[in-house]
Amino acid sequence: MSAVTATAGFPHAFVPHLPLKADRYTHLEPQVAMPLIVNTYPESDFTTSPESRFGVNKTVAVIGSGISGVCAAAHILKHGLSVTVFERSDGAGGVWKFDERPSYVYRPPSYGDQHHIPSDIVFEGANTDLSSLEVRFAPPSPCYAGLKTNVPTPLMGTALGDWPEGSPASVSHSAALQYIRSLAKRSGLDAVTEFHTRVEGVRKTSDGSKWRITTLTMEKDDGIPGARFIQRVRDLDLVVVASGHYNMPRIPQIEGLKEWKDSFPNRVIHSKRYRNPEEYRNQNVLVIGAGMSATDICKELGEISNKTYQSTRNGRFDLPASVLPPNAVRVATVERFVPPEAKAEGEEPTLRNNQPIPGSVVLTDGTVLHDIHQVVIATGYILHSDTTVDADPNNELVVTSDSVMTHNLHKDIFYINDPTLAFIGVPYHVATFSLFDFQAQALARVFAGRAKLPTQEDMRREYEKRVESKGRGRFFHSLVTPGREIAYVKDLAGWVNSYVKETGGEPMPTHSEEFLKEYEVMKSRLRGLYPEVAKNDGRLQE
Repeated sequence: MSAVTATAGFPHAFVPHLPLKADRYTHLEPQVAMPLIVNTYPESDFTTSPESRFGVNKTVAVIGSGISGVCAAAHILKHGLSVTVFERSDGAGGVWKFDERPSYVYRPPSYGDQHHIPSDIVFEGANTDLSSLEVRFAPPSPCYAGLKTNVPTPLMGTALGDWPEGSPASVSHSAALQYIRSLAKRSGLDAVTEFHTRVEGVRKTSDGSKWRITTLTMEKDDGIPGARFIQRVRDLDLVVVASGHYNMPRIPQIEGLKEWKDSFPNRVIHSKRYRNPEEYRNQNVLVIGAGMSATDICKELGEISNKTYQSTRNGRFDLPASVLPPNAVRVATVERFVPPEAKAEGEEPTLRNNQPIPGSVVLTDGTVLHDIHQVVIATGYILHSDTTVDADPNNELVVTSDSVMTHNLHKDIFYINDPTLAFIGVPYHVATFSLFDFQAQALARVFAGRAKLPTQEDMRREYEKRVESKGRGRFFHSLVTPGREIAYVKDLAGWVNSYVKETGGEPMPTHSEEFLKEYEVMKSRLRGLYPEVAKNDGRLQE
């Protein structure tokens, strides 16, 4: 996942999104963060000649080489455009790339998860901590040692290639990584990808005709300890943001949590830093959250920890307590963390490895937990801008402080005000690999000029109708409702295929019969796990 930060209102992927504002001259002090500065120049020629923005003679920047970036770049390349992929780590794979080094330093969301490093600076010498530099430059993904896929492999295939014959329904992170990298290699992406390169800025050129991409590359010399950081600027026609969902952790606002974190920083972590259950052997662990990753961690701790408490708000997508191991118990929502007793001024609190945190945790039902050794906050991730309000995203912002929705996209792909900016991977509660591949196929046809977008006014009307129907918020992009994901793909294919006779090329396929059969099996299983979820866009039955 190649991360990008911004100044106010649009996602970087994932959309962690990068706060981005489609506005002129929005700046963030460079010593604070790596700003993504976007200027779409609404008076540019898109409104009068949109077709001129697309075609096989165009150049494309793809930010990120996880599954969404690989699918986007591969299909665009197939259609004859010139593609450059920017990936801040050393290889494709995104969230499935395991790195035992913890990744996240808690900071305001608009700072992003990566550290500011000045360009044209050189770190060298025997004392250079190259590993630390790498983590600062490109923080590892949330992948932990025991991570496996939770969508059956028959639903995770792409038009770029099948899974190896005999692959089990659930595979390890290493198998998922190998699949993604095999797709990248066979699609010719290794030759067009700049690894160790993160995108620091994206903005329109002065005439509004291209995107100016500012990158920072970490260069290392074999056999010589150290690294140099080189800034480059280039102008490209089109931009695809495909940097994933899992960069900026969601930290709940709970009384006393900050004090616990400040006093015992290595004992209170977000699940993004979780790597291995061995670190929790014979300890009492409080896991906050009851979604997939939270419950997965509880299950991993089953034979390792002394006791695991899973705190939940009884959310609509909480997994049932019946899947927890014998040593884990579901408990109420955390009301507050009671800080340790005050020590003498200037005295730093220290704990031995087997010593619990000298404080207590009060739950909303009055229960008090004592002797907690570790706290894992598994409350998901956000799409967030610190600098915009959530009340009115208007027609320009993509991400606001609501932290849960990506605004102003046509079909969850094209930025309505300037569709030369696009996103792959926004929808969720989906068969991710497959769905992102279908999005990429539609995107590639538009960028190649083989399918046409509606007018800006029609895209705006369609978007506003969807807002009116679904409402803004967390579930705007959810395709959990039975049939919604299948219908979404049919809609994409029907739209782009309506131009086949006019522009030529192969029609975009839809889901196969084999996929649909396996999909219904998975949905039936999920309905058993989430019986409270209504058949209306993921909302609860009242």
